Amino acid sequence: MASTHQPGFLPGQDPGQTGSARWVLTATILASSMAFIDSTALDIALPALQADLDASGKQLLWIVNAYLLLLSSLILAGGSLGDRFGRKRIFRLGILTFTAGSLAAGLAPTADWLIAFRAVQGAGGALMVPGSLALLSATVADHEQGRAIGTWAAFTTVTAILGPVLGGALASAGLWRVVFFINLPLAAGSLAILQRHVPESRDETAGRLDLAGMLLVTLALGSLTYGAIEAPEQGLRQPIVAGSLLLGVASLAGFLWVERRAASPLVPLRLFSSPTFAGANLHTLLLYAALRAAFFFLGLTLIQTHGYPAQLAGLALVPFTLLLALLSRWSGDWVDRVGPRPPLVLGPGLTGVGFGLLALPGLGSTPANYWTTYLPGIVVMGIGMGITVAPLTTAVMTAVPRAQVGVASGVNNAVARTAGVLALAVLGGVALLSFRQTLVGSMHTFDLSEEQMLLLADEAREFGNAQPPAGLDPTTEAAIRQVIDHALLDTFRRTALLCAGLGLLSAGAGAVFIGAETRRQQDPARRRPGDR
Repeated sequence: MASTHQPGFLPGQDPGQTGSARWVLTATILASSMAFIDSTALDIALPALQADLDASGKQLLWIVNAYLLLLSSLILAGGSLGDRFGRKRIFRLGILTFTAGSLAAGLAPTADWLIAFRAVQGAGGALMVPGSLALLSATVADHEQGRAIGTWAAFTTVTAILGPVLGGALASAGLWRVVFFINLPLAAGSLAILQRHVPESRDETAGRLDLAGMLLVTLALGSLTYGAIEAPEQGLRQPIVAGSLLLGVASLAGFLWVERRAASPLVPLRLFSSPTFAGANLHTLLLYAALRAAFFFLGLTLIQTHGYPAQLAGLALVPFTLLLALLSRWSGDWVDRVGPRPPLVLGPGLTGVGFGLLALPGLGSTPANYWTTYLPGIVVMGIGMGITVAPLTTAVMTAVPRAQVGVASGVNNAVARTAGVLALAVLGGVALLSFRQTLVGSMHTFDLSEEQMLLLADEAREFGNAQPPAGLDPTTEAAIRQVIDHALLDTFRRTALLCAGLGLLSAGAGAVFIGAETRRQQDPARRRPGDR
């Protein structure tokens, strides 16, 4: 009699009694929702958080980037650990770590402590995020997987939509810490279901862990991030800044060297021999870098410059996510008809135009005229990303052999997370420098004492939380507040235009690389020796 054991399940486990898709779905949706809510709600809660913890602009960048840094550098390792030691076990460990980080972050007494606890959340997320789809793939029957993954995607989209609304409502009520505490009941529900209804599974053929690759990519991203964020304040000539950047570059070179020679590499570099796969990941790096930076500074600008209440700032971003969700299925059908190249040129191009539109509103923008100031840019961005997301996934999945689609998807996911880290480090550093230069450059137009000028220059570190020096007459104080608002808006405009440039470069990458193999096969003059 043929064996009933299926690959991926533990020996002796009966695949017919591995629990229903409903329980697996519920556990993975609850856990994934923690990460989605945190990532979207926190952007809107940042101004309230900054005021309560007296966080500097640099600390705000680290509060977001500490999480992204650990998540992006360890997410591929998280998938490998699940395959090797048990997907349920590693998924559960990720939930516990993420929840512990969430509880500590909600209780953090200072910005520095919050940064540390956000890093703990990132490490937990790196174990938890890849485990969601891995568990679905391992425990849901083949004929039910499409529906299960679609349901998972639909629910996580809903949480992404609710995140800014929830973050805004909590921040307006002075309860930004609840953004972290809300993870506790979600984690408890997921853990209870895992314990009772979800079976263990692992890949018995999994190779050795690429520990050298894990360490080098973490060191590279961490060093580059630190150097980019610190450079505007300390200068590139400071040994710690220059040394950090050089260490990051050297570690990245070492990572590529190790991956080329590793038996079971974290990132199989051979995948990048496909122009479409390489182009799709370059496309991802550019576009998601722009998206992360734009949303980070947009929330701050709406609240701190234009006076939006936090709950309205959260609602202002909802059209983007709704359009992305509504158009993704349509663009999936479109890519089936025309291939991924046209949508991956049009979508990022439109998204870049949307970023550019965000740079147009002036200081007179208020919640009352949101419909004619910020909404057009947000709508165009939502349309552009709605056209982009499904074709991008299709390009990644069809550019590699079927047996490698899992690792290809993981690499693309890691690239998207890495893009966010680098965007906030580089564009965030540029933004802080731009704000400081604008503010300090305007000091000489006021009749300030030397001590007051030094105090105002020091306030530049606070970014949107900067305040005029004490002891000024009301007229001068009001004028300096106006200058601070101008500096914030000018900084956001420069950032939005840089993001627009990244969006258009992403469209260019789609035009040049996506489908290059097919075009070369169709044009004999462009074939390389050995092409068939």
